Amino acid sequence: MTQAERKIDTSVAAQTGVAPTMMVAIEQNFPGDQRIIHDELALKILPVGYQFLVKLTRIPVLRDWMVRASEKQVGGIWSGIVCRKRYIDDTVVLAVAGENSVDAVVNLGAGYDTRVYRLPALANVPVWEVDQPANIEAKQANLQKALGKIPTNVTLVPINFVEQELGPVLAAHGYAADTKTFFVWEAVSQYLTETAVRQTFDFLAQAPAGSRWAFTYVRKDFVEGEELYGLEKFYERMIVKNNAWHFGFEPEEVAGFLGEYGWRMIEHLGYDDLADRYVKPTGRELPFMAIERMVYAEKE
Repeated sequence: MTQAERKIDTSVAAQTGVAPTMMVAIEQNFPGDQRIIHDELALKILPVGYQFLVKLTRIPVLRDWMVRASEKQVGGIWSGIVCRKRYIDDTVVLAVAGENSVDAVVNLGAGYDTRVYRLPALANVPVWEVDQPANIEAKQANLQKALGKIPTNVTLVPINFVEQELGPVLAAHGYAADTKTFFVWEAVSQYLTETAVRQTFDFLAQAPAGSRWAFTYVRKDFVEGEELYGLEKFYERMIVKNNAWHFGFEPEEVAGFLGEYGWRMIEHLGYDDLADRYVKPTGRELPFMAIERMVYAEKE
């Protein structure tokens, strides 16, 4: 079955927002010099049941067991998730504070991600967090518990990425299309059809020059079942049984795909590269995930 032939059940993607933030929260139970990412808000934003599980991992043996259990399910997933989040943190801070800085942040498929609430560089930057209505509703409730209120610079935007157009929905929530923006598109594209992916690219093609974009993608050969990278059980679960993933890129095609829409590649990294950058300095030994990659691009 090709990626074009699969139909989307958006409820599947909506159920995936908690687990990455739970992993980040558990990461805080490592000593400071061994953490890949620092995020003191991750625990507080989680639903109560997940908070209880995370607190159990303050016991080192349970913490380490949780990491091993995750790796047994999907080899490389622990370093993959925490490293990609750390990378996006680093790039968005540079884009906001550096030369030729951006003026806004749009987080597409925000899930339970906390970066716009915890990074000081984003405290005064207008931010739009976009996700499915169920995720936005849950996140809003948990943010109010964790922070007391939603920061005034953040707008939460519910959307069905398959059935609604991104531009009009964002505009209805106060976003101006001519704003130089940092876009985050983390772990979203694989849940969409090629048509929905191209609709997102069509929207981003209208972004002004100097806008930045950090996104992840899954390799097309894995989505199509041509190369499983030792993750046969994960493929069976995500693609055959759950019908959750539909779209992937071939790495050598990404730069050309971006170019069609006026974007220029800045960095294109495998998760082995991210592990060298972020895991190695901690002294920990974690495998990397081969099926997913990271892209950082600039609008020309």
